[in-house]
Amino acid sequence: MHAPDNEHLSKTEWRDRLTRARAGQAAESHAQEASALVSAVSKVTASTVCAYLPFGTEPGTTAFVDALVVGGARVLLPVIRSRTDPLDWAEYTGEADLVPSRFRGIREPGGKRLGTDAVGAAELVLVPALAVDRRGVRLGRGAGHYDRSLVFAAPGAALLAVVRDEELVERLPGEPHDVRMTGALTPGRGVVELPV
Repeated sequence: MHAPDNEHLSKTEWRDRLTRARAGQAAESHAQEASALVSAVSKVTASTVCAYLPFGTEPGTTAFVDALVVGGARVLLPVIRSRTDPLDWAEYTGEADLVPSRFRGIREPGGKRLGTDAVGAAELVLVPALAVDRRGVRLGRGAGHYDRSLVFAAPGAALLAVVRDEELVERLPGEPHDVRMTGALTPGRGVVELPV
């Protein structure tokens, strides 16, 4: 966990620090964490899950999503319509049906678009994050896609930020429009309920 004085960093400073730490992670360590996340997510049960495909330095791999399907879940993945719209969703039917997004490095299902409110059908939403704090404040990449989209989630849905163990921190800068996470999913600790 980061030192207590880090709680005074701005969002930009946090993003810079966390992005550099992820970029410096050894490939073997990333693979071990990805395997641990598959194991952790295999223990989660839900009939419908909104998830995402990790890319770049994000924790996890496509195996993370496949584990949900093997566990019997219907998995919906995000489709980015524009830089300012809420996320659309489409069902994940396997890696062979993924297509490149208009946004570099991102893949998405090639099937039927289900609309922005499809997230409301999920009992569990796995959310990419650079960090999450013990109050449930999530730090994303700054585009705002999830803040605009999670308002459509069902009131009782579990919202889990997927982060590395050291990315669960004491305190992040938050804003009134930030949607709070109900938990974190980490490689070492599995599901951690928030607020702690």
